[in-house]
Amino acid sequence: MEKETAKQRVEALKKELNQYNYEYHVLDKPSVSDYEYDVKMKELKDLEEEYPDLVTPDSPSQRVGGEPLDAFQKVQHNIPMLSLGNAFNEQDLRDFDRRVREGTDEKEISYVCELKIDGLAISLRYIDGIFERGATRGDGRTGEDITRNLKTVRSIPLRISEEQTIEVRGEAFMPVKSFRALNEAKEAESKDVFANPRNAAAGSLRQLDPKIAAQRNLDIFVYSVGEWEAGAIASHSERLAYLKQLGFKVNPETKTCENIDEVIEYIQYWTEHRPELSYEIDGIVIKVDQIAVQEELGFTAKSPRWAIAYKFPAEEAITTLREIELSVGRTGAVTPTAILDPVQLAGTTVQRASLHNEDLIREKDIRIGDTVVIKKAGDIIPEVVRVDVKRRSGHEEPFHMPTHCPECGSELVRLEEEVALRCINPNCPAHLREGLIHFVSRNAMNIDGLGEKVIKQLFEHDLVQTIADLYKLEREELLKLERMGERSVSNLLDAIETSRENSLERLLFGLGIRYVGSKAAQTLAEQFKHMDHLMHADLEDLIAIQDIGEKVADSIVRYFEKPQVKSLIQELKGLGLNMEYKGLTAEDIDTESPFSGKTVVLTGKLEQYSRSDAKKQIAALGGKVTTSVSKNTDILVAGEDAGSKYDKAQELGVTIWDEQQMIDALSE
Repeated sequence: MEKETAKQRVEALKKELNQYNYEYHVLDKPSVSDYEYDVKMKELKDLEEEYPDLVTPDSPSQRVGGEPLDAFQKVQHNIPMLSLGNAFNEQDLRDFDRRVREGTDEKEISYVCELKIDGLAISLRYIDGIFERGATRGDGRTGEDITRNLKTVRSIPLRISEEQTIEVRGEAFMPVKSFRALNEAKEAESKDVFANPRNAAAGSLRQLDPKIAAQRNLDIFVYSVGEWEAGAIASHSERLAYLKQLGFKVNPETKTCENIDEVIEYIQYWTEHRPELSYEIDGIVIKVDQIAVQEELGFTAKSPRWAIAYKFPAEEAITTLREIELSVGRTGAVTPTAILDPVQLAGTTVQRASLHNEDLIREKDIRIGDTVVIKKAGDIIPEVVRVDVKRRSGHEEPFHMPTHCPECGSELVRLEEEVALRCINPNCPAHLREGLIHFVSRNAMNIDGLGEKVIKQLFEHDLVQTIADLYKLEREELLKLERMGERSVSNLLDAIETSRENSLERLLFGLGIRYVGSKAAQTLAEQFKHMDHLMHADLEDLIAIQDIGEKVADSIVRYFEKPQVKSLIQELKGLGLNMEYKGLTAEDIDTESPFSGKTVVLTGKLEQYSRSDAKKQIAALGGKVTTSVSKNTDILVAGEDAGSKYDKAQELGVTIWDEQQMIDALSE
């Protein structure tokens, strides 16, 4: 190929491949197959190898990483990369809002809320539209040149859509999926693992060998501008839109809020939903939207007055383990629980934490009196993570599990292939009590008013021993109990009466059959339709059902073989409990409805439907309701105050309905 022809082909390939990269890594909408991409990349590399002088900084071939560096060069930030002041609660946010309003004559102040990515702050500089240099934040004024490592991050454009000089700031991060894969690979090689995705991202970008960074699957969100030549843009939100137009990846969850109350709602939403993200965040950044107001408010020595970072409550805390308490669950498993000195964790006071089992206590060498680090697993259940052995005084006491049940005194056993010790006495009071608590729970029989405290009262007063006894309770007996007046008793008896009509899957789950969760109970009820059919099913019948494995099937067969279980079912029938499945079957689903085969997301406040009723009706018409918007979502039903899901649906081109359109479709 002649050089001039090769040059034209190289330019065409660079343009195509950069566009494919943008579609795949920024828009999440690939337009070509991996094979087609690889073929064109090989063609480009072959031409560049033949004509080395055709290699340019914006060539996609430069993303693979070059030769290792001896050291990173220092970089001066012409505009300092300042840190932000922190807010830890609602009052801090309202104080920030007050200071903003006191510092300007502008009456209408709006804010832009951005997820605070837990990664590494970086600066990207473009000359005439081509990526020229990337640097770490460093101390805010001096960073390190990590250009060659940043070129391996495929969501960073090597050429932007306009030939201008601009410096942007963003956060490089490692997605959770990539982090787990990296640590698994390190464990397989007996190497030290990274503590968290933030450390992994920072460590990857500070590798002297760019080829290592290229293997780490890093990503980036751009969130602000340092130096640039563009004309005046009046708001931060418009700047973000402009950056997106240039080809940068901007977080789709960013939202403009009209007042501080909307900011607080946004924070509350993401405090609850952050586990759903594919990357880690450690807070929310709030910025005044109007650029003129930002300039009017100015800066302190360390941070801008027009922005603040709300930090999520600490996910780990240090405290002292005072004792280990044992409890017996409904399956007989004896579970140790750490009793702690009270400590604040993720916005709540924690005094108890899970220790799971004896093997874990031994593995972590947890002793009574130890200083321990606790965290909330999934931000819900506190657990002991590790012991601070450096703080040991020598007076800490090793813990040993008992040989007999703390409730009934029966000898504990360890079943084959299990780590838990179990009490297998069927008459153990803890078995019976915990089984009753499970039976009345929301996902089981859903008997409102029969909480854990009431169950314990009934048990202590010898009013119930089995679940059948719940349906024999009399008003006079209940009125004698503490805090049970006429109204409470009437409501409770009404709830018990209503539960007799529950569909079969609720009863199955409530029985507490080992390994049968709510999903398996639903599957079994749909398949067998009646309790009698399930009771007579053999192992082969059960294994033949999708999602019912041999372990679950064996447990079901063994359960219904027990004489006391057969007697219980007959007693429940005599007490008027429904034994049939009342839910939808495949034949009931309308395959010709507007929802048939569609994935639907509900967001915002619905006026004429509760969220649960809407879900049921959509499911009855063949639709599947999920909680998050993705490229697989077909319809977003947006009620009042629809938030970030609405914005994401718009960005992905998802069909958006208001509530009336949903009602019309349900009516059809």
